[in-house]
Amino acid sequence: MKYLKFILVFVIAATFSGCNTYSFTGISVDADSFQVNHFQNNAELVEPGIERSFTNKLQELIQNQTRLNLTDSNPDLVYEGEITQYRISPMTATANQGAAQNRLSITVNVRFSNKNNPDGDFEKPFSFYYDYSGNDLPTGSVLTTAVNEIFERISQDVFNESLTNWSKA
Repeated sequence: MKYLKFILVFVIAATFSGCNTYSFTGISVDADSFQVNHFQNNAELVEPGIERSFTNKLQELIQNQTRLNLTDSNPDLVYEGEITQYRISPMTATANQGAAQNRLSITVNVRFSNKNNPDGDFEKPFSFYYDYSGNDLPTGSVLTTAVNEIFERISQDVFNESLTNWSKA
């Protein structure tokens, strides 16, 4: 009975001592702070304001899913880059030679640097798209919905590439 209590205490202690290294998000980064520099809009077709939308979306995602502090001086992690493509393409045609469905595609080139682990640095394009009816114009709520969905996906891909070990497994 004495050995059973000892084993039980040892198992419980080992279990709780290991809890501080496990992460449900898979984050594996040695850093305390980050900075997201303003992403310039260098696309051939420029939609005003989307560069600010992407910069804010990436900042919010990192703040909401990590304990990293947003800073503007001496950060451990730096995100920067530019929007390189903003394109609307017809996807399917109607009988009267109109577009039944259009696709908005956006590509963002991201440069990531980690001063504590330069091996994790990268420069890489991230792209996504949103399909919408050919009857809709890419303005107003259609544009807002499209850009939000695209940037949500791209920012999550950037987050996964830079802060998790899932993509490297």
